Amino acid sequence: MRRPDPFRIFAMSDSSQTHSIHLDTTVQYLKGIGPKRAGALEKAGIRFAEDLLTYFPRRYLDRRTVTRIRDVRVNASVTVVGQILAVDVIRGRRQRLVVLVGDGSGMMECVWFQGIAYVSKNFHAGETVAFSGKVSVYHGPQLVHPEYDKLSEADETNPMHTGGIIPLYPSSEGLSRQGFDSRGFRRVLRPLVDGLARIPETLPDAVLGRHALMGRREAVENIHFPGRWKDLESARLRFKFEELFYLQLFLMLQREARHAGEQGIAFTRVGDQVRGLIERLSFELTGAQKRVLREIREDMRRPTAMNRLVQGDVGAGKTVVALLAMLIAVENGYQACLMAPTEILAEQHFLNIRRMLEGMDVSSALLRGGQKTKERQAVLDGLADGSIPLVVGTHALVQEGVAFRNLGFVVIDEQHRFGVMQRATLLQKGVTPDVLIMTATPIPRTLALTAYGDLDVSVLDELPPGRHPVRTVWRKEDIRGKVYEFIRDEIRSGRQAYIVYPLVEESEKLDLKAATEGFETLSRTVFPDVFLALLHGRMKSDEKEEIMRRFKSGEIRILVSTTVIEVGVDVPNATVMLVEHAERFGLPQLHQLRGRVGRGEAKSTCILLSSYAVSEDARRRLETMEATTDGFRIAEADLEIRGPGELFGTRQHGMLNLKIASLVTDGPVLEKARGEAVRIVESDPKLEDPGHSLLRENLKRLYRENIGLIRVG
Repeated sequence: MRRPDPFRIFAMSDSSQTHSIHLDTTVQYLKGIGPKRAGALEKAGIRFAEDLLTYFPRRYLDRRTVTRIRDVRVNASVTVVGQILAVDVIRGRRQRLVVLVGDGSGMMECVWFQGIAYVSKNFHAGETVAFSGKVSVYHGPQLVHPEYDKLSEADETNPMHTGGIIPLYPSSEGLSRQGFDSRGFRRVLRPLVDGLARIPETLPDAVLGRHALMGRREAVENIHFPGRWKDLESARLRFKFEELFYLQLFLMLQREARHAGEQGIAFTRVGDQVRGLIERLSFELTGAQKRVLREIREDMRRPTAMNRLVQGDVGAGKTVVALLAMLIAVENGYQACLMAPTEILAEQHFLNIRRMLEGMDVSSALLRGGQKTKERQAVLDGLADGSIPLVVGTHALVQEGVAFRNLGFVVIDEQHRFGVMQRATLLQKGVTPDVLIMTATPIPRTLALTAYGDLDVSVLDELPPGRHPVRTVWRKEDIRGKVYEFIRDEIRSGRQAYIVYPLVEESEKLDLKAATEGFETLSRTVFPDVFLALLHGRMKSDEKEEIMRRFKSGEIRILVSTTVIEVGVDVPNATVMLVEHAERFGLPQLHQLRGRVGRGEAKSTCILLSSYAVSEDARRRLETMEATTDGFRIAEADLEIRGPGELFGTRQHGMLNLKIASLVTDGPVLEKARGEAVRIVESDPKLEDPGHSLLRENLKRLYRENIGLIRVG
């Protein structure tokens, strides 16, 4: 496919290049690449010339500030360039890879404790390598797990690779085999950038002017081959803004497309049942709950479909907010449903809702897998004839045979735990129902504006009065006995405890065995005089429900469990949680688990027990848990450690593969880019204005696979 003339960006100055190159020219036709090398690039997402121009360096090596080994100082962050003198794998209690490097002024070791098999293949004696890291001392100066980039001897005299700010590009084993290490990318990009006749601008002149952004032609030059740090920062800012601007523009247009011509439900009435429930509650709604209810009420009053995300930390009171909104729908003659990701959570929601509705003339039901045929059929009949206006369920709600008489309001709890098709199927069971999405996973604002950018966001940022922060401590295996004694003291004082084992798909059988064996040991030798029970996901629903009932009643004193109790379980008398192998859990999981205690008025403790040696990321997670109970700070830390693509299932969007912008550090840039996107879409909701043709073309190019989700002129 060929694009119009504005997308013709250059003609190669080399006389061997006989045809013009466009942004959508495949890379195999660029100088020095060819079909075989193009295959390796395509696997890395570099298919077109534009992809290569926006394959940004991951960092830069300032060859003017390389430190000689004899001048390194402890705790200083340095870059040294030298020749590899030896590569050794040292066996022992803690195996390590040691690479000895020298630069004529001295020698130092570079050390790896993890990934040894992979990393050791990358180094050979005699190679010239740049190592960057923080200096520590162990029998002399060393860098532990440094970043590294190979340099050839020719690099030392070639001006492309020396004498200034040198770009270092992301690579992989497949790319390296085809010569695409940092040096290889520089060799391909230098003639490409030098040979450009012109690069079309992708941002409107007014936007460039308002934010003092560098032009695209100049930015391409300065991001790949900067002369000064100041110019490099200006180029990076420009490309960050561009990336976030088009993402926000796409999300704003997606929202407009969804609402365009869509006839939703106007829930005009708030009756006695809603007011009655508020009066009957045994607690006062927090200010945050009242604020969020007002926001939901305003949405429900409008004749367009609501799409609102309510995020609130563990215990912030999302369920009562959802129930009040569902009651508004019921009082207006519609049915409402709540879909939860696990049977335990669905059952917990149902029991809470049934308790709050006790004595009121509102019928509710639970629909889940494994129900007896007669019980299930009664629920299905009630949904079909409208006699059950309110239902709570798992993914069983989206199965064939589940039909509603008049579904008008849908609550989805922990949306990221469901597939896209499951959500879509549920919504199709009504006619443009209002949708309320709840999550107990606090989401940083920057991520909420991207992963959920087409939703309105409400935040429950207050905990109910009387709640105490949970004390969290990280302990190593060697004090296990003291941990058990602490739990015993809590049990003696009439409290209850959780002991949680990890369970991940890849090692589910082994994990389940570990949990079962742990339970046997605890019940026989550690707490033989205490009533313990084991809970895991492979148990039948009735069995799980019975165990949870007995735990809530206080009959079971210690619940040994896998992560099935991660969300939703509410036992105010439980004041201790021990998390086994805590280094294996992610931050959101640890935070959710911790939220199972501290739900009553007594002070509670969460103990994170780990092995002696943990990875750097695990250490950061466990230290974060000790340092704060603020879910939003934890979410920020998780975003920083893992990156946005892995969080909350956002990789399925295909829209968060950001090349240069960071949702951790670029919040201010995101806010400005969003402001510009909102300004444009409010004035031209379909980009039909001839002056917006540039924006239309760029959106089609950037979001080819998702362009059907928006309407542009």
